[in-house]
Amino acid sequence: MQTADIIVLDFGSQYTQLIARRLREEGVYCEIVPYFEKIENIKAKKPKGIILSGGPASVYAEDAYRVDKEIYQLGLPILGICYGMQLITVDFGGEVVRADHHEYGKAELLFDEVNGKKSVIFKDVPEKTIVWMSHADRVETLPEGFVRIAHTDNAPYAAIANEEKKVYAFQFHPEVAHSEYGHVMLRNFAREICQIDTKWNMAHFLKSQIKKIKEQVGDEKVICGLSGGVDSSVTTALLYEAIGNQVVPIFVDNGLLRENEREQVEYAFKNVLKVPLITIDASELFLSRLKGVTDPEQKRKIIGETFIEVFAEEAKKHNDAKFLAQGTLYPDVIESVSVKGPSKTIKSHHNVGGLPDWMEFELIEPLRELFKDEVRKLGLELGLPEELVYRHPFPGPGLAIRVMGEVNKEDLDLLRKADSILIEELKGWGLYNDVWQAFVVLMNVRSVGVMGDNRTYDNAVAVRCVSATDGMTATFSHLPYEFLEKVSSRIINEVDGINRVVYDISSKPPATIEWE
Repeated sequence: MQTADIIVLDFGSQYTQLIARRLREEGVYCEIVPYFEKIENIKAKKPKGIILSGGPASVYAEDAYRVDKEIYQLGLPILGICYGMQLITVDFGGEVVRADHHEYGKAELLFDEVNGKKSVIFKDVPEKTIVWMSHADRVETLPEGFVRIAHTDNAPYAAIANEEKKVYAFQFHPEVAHSEYGHVMLRNFAREICQIDTKWNMAHFLKSQIKKIKEQVGDEKVICGLSGGVDSSVTTALLYEAIGNQVVPIFVDNGLLRENEREQVEYAFKNVLKVPLITIDASELFLSRLKGVTDPEQKRKIIGETFIEVFAEEAKKHNDAKFLAQGTLYPDVIESVSVKGPSKTIKSHHNVGGLPDWMEFELIEPLRELFKDEVRKLGLELGLPEELVYRHPFPGPGLAIRVMGEVNKEDLDLLRKADSILIEELKGWGLYNDVWQAFVVLMNVRSVGVMGDNRTYDNAVAVRCVSATDGMTATFSHLPYEFLEKVSSRIINEVDGINRVVYDISSKPPATIEWE
């Protein structure tokens, strides 16, 4: 079992993941578990501190989430955030009531000195710093042994502490970006109060993960489906670093990839990492089955089923393989044990993407402890090219859902040229990393145009560029007009068959990022 510097007990806050992210950014390895995690499991991780997260419940409600009070007997420093603060207050004998004045949004934090100095948890935090509040309950009476260490205009007890017991609590959320020095406060809790002096980074993770993979796999083979995306690419590279030729990496070219994508993937793995990649060219098979199909869901279904068929056929050739690798990330793991809804079951025998029942493998998930940004850092640590590590997300069905209507080779070739111009210009203007996802959509709508003295009746395409943090919500990217003009001009002038370019300015929701 992986040890953790700090354990976060999750009470259902939408911000809980941010706590772990902020601490990891400070070099402190942090894990999230549900508030009902067994004490034995927490002890086994040998933490040096505990954080109680926020949550939507009220501590005085009959069905309020409670923590095993043995947590307080472990002798570890504890930090409560929002609901966590209110729970600490009640558990230690204080009182929490519904607030007369709800406090949502930004507030100015004012420090209260204890014995002539501010609390160590606010070290290097300036006076009157801005913090983010989101609460309808408030602390009415402090527990015995606790003192006020900060307040706001509307929250008499914005932060409290029992410094003898090393128990601290914030009514605000230090983990969100709106709390200007929140990351410093979390760092202080870890470094100054928990006395965590080690620095966790990708080099440490790589070393420990290689050891773990070797112990788990032994002399067995591992099949790894490589899509070309960052998660599967890093998973494959990590496995190869750990066990070499015991990895069987399979890359399926479905004919729906971006310009030069197959070549980039093959070069990265065969030439840079020296991984013996198996490439299967199934482009003709996929395109033949998509002929005449216009319904988006039907296209997705055909692509998914065909991939399974092709992948399974290749996997049969390696029937001595015991493991199947999957690029599961930490947000997926957190979601599976979320206190906000029914848990998903993560099985040891897992049919990825609906693989046939006969394909029974033990699942290996070497990235399940990492966030997306950490996966990218690991990719660089493993020697993957930056272009591959930082490439934009790409949907499983590929360009098929960016061609409206029937998919054919001619339309795909036209779309690839237009799309490659957009990406080339984004990189040339230094905008690529500022955009979450960018692509061109072939609308299969024709419009009248004029080129020279001639009338044209050709395709219109839509340029889609969005800004997002996790893809759950997104806004259209507010790119310079000069950039958009350049992209439009190049696409129309360089791609035969396109005479009009439009820019998609819809946000998610109500629209989706992809068109189909």
